[in-house]
Amino acid sequence: MVVQLERFPTNPLLMPTTNWWECRAVFNAGVTQHQGKVHLLYRAVGKDGASRFGLAVSRDGVTIDERTLVPTVEPDYNDPYEWCGCEDPRITLLDGTYHVIYTAASLYSHSKKISYTAPWRTRVARLTTVDFKTFVRHGLVFSDEIDDKNAALFPEQINGRYYIFHRRDLAVVLASSTDLQHWQEEGRILEPAHSGWQNDRVGIGAPPVLTELGWLVMYHARDSQGVYRLGALVVDAHDPRRVVARLAEPLLEPREVYERVGVVPNVVFTCGLVELGADYFIYYGGADKVLAGARIAKATLLDALRRSPALDSNI
Repeated sequence: MVVQLERFPTNPLLMPTTNWWECRAVFNAGVTQHQGKVHLLYRAVGKDGASRFGLAVSRDGVTIDERTLVPTVEPDYNDPYEWCGCEDPRITLLDGTYHVIYTAASLYSHSKKISYTAPWRTRVARLTTVDFKTFVRHGLVFSDEIDDKNAALFPEQINGRYYIFHRRDLAVVLASSTDLQHWQEEGRILEPAHSGWQNDRVGIGAPPVLTELGWLVMYHARDSQGVYRLGALVVDAHDPRRVVARLAEPLLEPREVYERVGVVPNVVFTCGLVELGADYFIYYGGADKVLAGARIAKATLLDALRRSPALDSNI
C-alpha cells in the first residue's frame, strides 16, 4: 500500500507579503515546539535577492497566530561565506538549546552584487537560541573548502557522539563529533537512484525523529526532469550508519498549483517536522515560493516503513 501525506486544506500557510524582505518568496521553514507552540523559522527572499529568516508561530500547527514584521535573522554581510544570505534552516532541540543548522550562501566570484547567474557557493553553518529572540552564531560546521548544504543535527547523542546528516556530491552523508566542532565522516547513507523519482540528487529534510523502529528521516529527491518529491527512511537507533527501512514510493509530489508554479516549478521541499498528538506535521516549501503543510498518522507511516525492505541506499 502506497502511503501519502495529507495536505492542510488551508495551504499555503505563508505567502510573500509587501514587506521588502519577504516580497519574493517565503518557504522552507525549520520547525520546532517552544513554550507549547509551533515555531516556524522560515526562509524569506526580498527585493535584494538575499535570503534571511522570519518567524511565524502557531498554537495548533495549522493556523498562523503570529508573524514577525521584520527579519528574525539577517545574513552576516561581513562574512565572506554568508554575504549572499542564509537559507533552509533546520532546528534541533539538543541539551536544552535550539540549534539552527542552515546554508550560508556566497559566490565563487568576488562580485559585490548578488547574481543568480554567477557560480553559487553553499556551506553549512550553525546558530543557537533559547528563546527565538536572540541568536548566537557559531560559524561554519564543516570545512570551507567544499560546497555543502542540507544539514540536520540529531536531537541526542548516540553512544557518546553527536551526529549530523549533510549533503556532498548529491548524496546524503553522515558525520559524527564529540564536541560539535570537529567532525568525522561516517559514510554515505543515501545515494541518487539509477532511475525513477530520485535519480538526480537526494538531501536530508527534517531533523531525525526517534521512533520504535529507529530514527525516522524525511528526505527530498529530485529526478532528471527537475521534479522534487519527499521520501522517508529509517536508520538504526544505535547505529545511524545503517538504513533499516525505506519507502519505495514518495510521500508527496508536486500536484497543487502552489507546488507546481512559482520561483522554481514542481518542488516540494521540507526542512521541518513536529509531532502533534497522533500525527506527524510536515512543513514544506512549494515551488520555492510559499510555505505549506501536510500531516500523516504516526501509526500509518511507521506501519508502512515496518513493511518496507531495507533497500540498498544506492538503488
